[in-house]
Parts: sequence; structure tokens; C-alpha cells
Amino acid sequence: MAEKTLNDISEIVSDMDICMLSSISKGEIISRPMSNNGDVEYDGNSYFFTSEETEIARDISTNPQVNLAFSDTDNQVYISVSGIAKLVSDKSKMEEHWVDELEQWFEDGIDTPGIVMIHVDAKKIKYWDNDKEGEVKLEN
Repeated sequence: MAEKTLNDISEIVSDMDICMLSSISKGEIISRPMSNNGDVEYDGNSYFFTSEETEIARDISTNPQVNLAFSDTDNQVYISVSGIAKLVSDKSKMEEHWVDELEQWFEDGIDTPGIVMIHVDAKKIKYWDNDKEGEVKLEN
């Protein structure tokens, strides 16, 4: 089994802009593409922006268990992050993770009505790197 650290995972994820965020929706597992917005100094926390009216926001309010799936098929690297999500509406917290590219979806920035940030706190990280696989030990 390969041994990667959280720093190793951070380096790998920095090159992966899109992940699939899976949640439980009406008893089914549903996945949606989400951008990490370049916020990749990965420490076991992930942040995504959405509207409080979206299905993913409703899913998290009902059941906060989620999974993030990252893949780099060119390099045969795959990462699965199981965690607990919460919705954050605190503008000062959102500002810490805001990037200007998000204005294409939220034209008033963090003042866009209904905007929320999804904060995913990793509980387990598994990875597959070519023919090696492993799990990152987290101190949660």
C-alpha cells in the first residue's frame, strides 16, 4: 500500500479543477460536477459555492454525508474524499474562499441573494495512483 500525506494529496488536487460531489438525494446517490475554484491548499477542507435553492443545498441540509471524487486519467490518479458538509452563509467566511471567476454564476459576488458556500470536512481520503492505493490518515 502506498503512503501519501495530506500534503501529497494537496499537490495532486491542485491540478484537478473539477470533482464530482456526491450527496444523498431522496434516497439515491446523486453526483454533480463542482469546481474547487483554485482553492487547493488542501488541509482536509473543501469549499464550493452554490445557491441555497439548489438541490445540493437541500440534500446537505437533510443529510450532510458527501463524497468528492477527483480524477486525473492522464496520470491514472484517483482520489475519493468522504466527509461531512455544511452550508455556510457567513460572508466573511465566503470572502476567504472567493475568486473572481465565480462572478459568472454569482454576479453580485458574495452579496448575491441566496449564495451559500459548501464546506466539506474530510473524514476519510482514499487514493489510487497507478497500481498503488492507500488511505491518508486524518486527525479528525
